[in-house]
Amino acid sequence: MNTPDPRLSINQATVKYADLATALRVTVDAGVQAIGLWREPVQEVGLATAASMLADSGLRFTTHCRSGFFTMPEGAARRASIDDNRIAIEEAATLAAAGAEGSTAILVLVAGGLPEGSRDLAGARERVRDAIGELAPDAAAAGVTLAIEPLHPMYASDRCVVSTLGQALDIAADFDPAVVGATVDTFHIWWDPDVLGQIARAGREGRIATYQVCDWRTPLPADVLLARHYPGDGVIDFASLTAAVEATGYDRDIEVEIFNEQIWATDPLLAVQRTAAGFAASVSPHLRARVAG
Repeated sequence: MNTPDPRLSINQATVKYADLATALRVTVDAGVQAIGLWREPVQEVGLATAASMLADSGLRFTTHCRSGFFTMPEGAARRASIDDNRIAIEEAATLAAAGAEGSTAILVLVAGGLPEGSRDLAGARERVRDAIGELAPDAAAAGVTLAIEPLHPMYASDRCVVSTLGQALDIAADFDPAVVGATVDTFHIWWDPDVLGQIARAGREGRIATYQVCDWRTPLPADVLLARHYPGDGVIDFASLTAAVEATGYDRDIEVEIFNEQIWATDPLLAVQRTAAGFAASVSPHLRARVAG
């Protein structure tokens, strides 16, 4: 098997049913150099243990997924969400410190959907801005970048009221780019007619915190959350999107994050190897910087 691209990172969601120890092991065994972790598997073993396991693996840490979910009106639930986001910031900082050289302290934020009974999208987005305003000082103190992730509009009602990269950048504009950036995820933004212009804008503003890739293929499954595919197995034009991201000067790791029941049911080592092969064929040819910087 060919050596995986040195800029490939496996987001842990791609091997969702693997525990942390297994996810780290198969990533190393496949020859991949970096991993993005999820909060739940980290919390299962405890943050200190997770950090030690990550350090022992020798892998770079690329992102911590995920936090956010703060579109609800002021009250106990919103306060609990803000407090949990502060915990997530500390987790991201600790894991980045434990990862190999080149690790990045990035916390991916998914805004949350419309509160029950609400139709006020604009108001929900303002509450996202307000929540990030509360969290930005904590993130700055911890050396963590909050990466606002726009999700495809089909998730706007229940999962994320931020649907375009432009909307994410508009929210981030109030804050230091080192503290608040954006997640550029091909699955969510490939359809946007202004996507290339918004990637260029994100680069000019220094806001690309992380670049994530996976593919889109129809028909979508009944649960559209599980509609992601290996790079190259769908219709997304990775050439233009990757070239646009590279043109901004982004030279760090690139995550593959897949939600797909069939892929989750695959032996995790095979899933990582298949991910690496798809990345090599679909993304690597369009990269200028060959080693994560």
